[in-house]
Amino acid sequence: MKIKLLAIGKTDDKNLNALIETYKARLKHYVKFDLEIIPDIKNVKNLSEKQQKEKEGELLLKKLQATDQLILLDDKGKDFTSVEFSKYLQKKMNSGIKQLVFVIGGPFGFSETVYKKAQGKVSFSKMTFSHQMIRLFVVEQIYRGFTILKNEPYHHE
Repeated sequence: MKIKLLAIGKTDDKNLNALIETYKARLKHYVKFDLEIIPDIKNVKNLSEKQQKEKEGELLLKKLQATDQLILLDDKGKDFTSVEFSKYLQKKMNSGIKQLVFVIGGPFGFSETVYKKAQGKVSFSKMTFSHQMIRLFVVEQIYRGFTILKNEPYHHE
């Protein structure tokens, strides 16, 4: 199985980028992982919230293959502990899907079309994080999940 993280807008902070790259490099030992950034939409001042979500949704959906399993990172999604999340990843691997795609939406979330296409929603917190910071958290938790599955000492209970 491959895992992809799709996100809208680049990460400006070089420190966050460095940390994300660190965990991406660590993940290579466990799974094929890709982080794909969709550029910010231009002239958003001229768009309503709904129009912006729809445009972002179109761009997100173009990045998917027919066999991909789409999981939205959404504050109304399922909450997991790190151990539960590792079991979730294991179930996905056991199910035989080719690619699991986690998506971080834009500032207003997802369009109805994206919600309808998704096969699940995961919440990383009830709190709100910047779209740049959540990328780091997601990549780190995927890494943590694989270290838990391999019984490696990274995670402590």
